Amino acid sequence: MRLTSFTDFGLRMLMRMASAPDRAFSTAELAEELQLSRNHLTKIMQALGRAGLVQTRRGGGGGATLARAPEEIRLGDVVRLLEEGQGLVECLKPSGGDCTIDGCCRLKMRLRMAEMAFIDHLNRSTLADVALSGRMIA
Repeated sequence: MRLTSFTDFGLRMLMRMASAPDRAFSTAELAEELQLSRNHLTKIMQALGRAGLVQTRRGGGGGATLARAPEEIRLGDVVRLLEEGQGLVECLKPSGGDCTIDGCCRLKMRLRMAEMAFIDHLNRSTLADVALSGRMIA
């Protein structure tokens, strides 16, 4: 399974934030430290905020913090959230995709089960399990 860069970057952000859960991180700081686009991280931060995983404050002393303890955030749930709308294959997209063999395919259910097993496996771990140990070295 290949995750989108949106999910990859979101996981990296959360891992960094989990390394200092009581600290507020600015998007600019995370972008520099992770060597990623600030605009892209802003969109991801908004999605994580809407989902209740992070909370943000504007202004001096502001930034983003985890909305819950890292031990309470399951990795599979994060991946499911950030991959929303991205089907593993065409027929698994929320719209049903544009598959020419739908109705007689024996693969779709197996892929759906594999996708569910992937998320279930990730849910055995929390953000605390994968938190980075301090500042990253570029």
